Amino acid sequence: MELSFAPMEGVTYARYRRLHREMFPGAVRYYAPFIAPDSSGRFKAGNLRDVLPENNTGVKLIPQLLCNASEPFLAVAAELAALGYEEVNLNAGCPSGTVVAKHKGAGMLGDPAALDACLAEIFARCPLRVSVKTRLGLHSASEFPALAAVYRKYPLSRLIVHVRDRDGMYRSVPDREAFAAVLDCPFPVEYNGNIFTPADFTSLRERYPALSAVMIGRGAVTNPALFRELQGGAPLSAAELREFHDRLMEGYLSDGLAPPYTVSRMKELWFYQRCLFPGGEKALKAVLKAKSLSDYRAAVAALFAQVPLDPTLGFRNP
Repeated sequence: MELSFAPMEGVTYARYRRLHREMFPGAVRYYAPFIAPDSSGRFKAGNLRDVLPENNTGVKLIPQLLCNASEPFLAVAAELAALGYEEVNLNAGCPSGTVVAKHKGAGMLGDPAALDACLAEIFARCPLRVSVKTRLGLHSASEFPALAAVYRKYPLSRLIVHVRDRDGMYRSVPDREAFAAVLDCPFPVEYNGNIFTPADFTSLRERYPALSAVMIGRGAVTNPALFRELQGGAPLSAAELREFHDRLMEGYLSDGLAPPYTVSRMKELWFYQRCLFPGGEKALKAVLKAKSLSDYRAAVAALFAQVPLDPTLGFRNP
């Protein structure tokens, strides 16, 4: 079964992807955090740097676009094609309130006719293969059959389904029954949602033995060795996690990221990886309160020295 690393804003940028691929291979493809072009197709220079091929050596990367109109999508797709990319992903799943209010991300799911019209223009003119990441609906999984009917009209390179509606955000119970309705699509279908441990993965495979691909985000950021474990490899060790942390931090510094911003970027990881240190609330609090680079380094060293890592634990909502 193919394993994909989901785009995780604030975490899975080029430096992270390269190091993860080196230390914990197993993901077939990585999706970049979304590019959000304006109505003319312009977007932030940092988004371009993140997807430049020279910054993603050894990584099979799929850029992702967040927009609800064909023209900006096609403009950015042309730039990506010029860089050598062969596939682009449309984000129709982001549940953020500010995104949905602009009828982007999961906000697109409230109007299947408009989604259909957008996809028609994209598939008529896009120079790249196009995949879609979707949710089951805006307010309810009962919306999914109508959305699936729209997706079936187009030659998607793959359909990635986060098995919640938008209102469920990341806390509702994944609706695997609704997901089953698209397993017979004429294109590859990929499951996404709450795969945090090998047991979660085994349960999914037992339910859908013909499933060909799974996308994992929060589970893989929490446990960077998860892809290896799902393929029968060794569990994460504390030494590996410490090496991964330290090399990532030093990489950001060598890239020219200022120390305060480096500390801030590293703290994004601890929202997820705190789950691996049960009973370590006091040490983790010191990590999150640290402001200077020296204080942060000392707090991380104390955490690893004082609190045993439990690699069997997966992500848990705070």
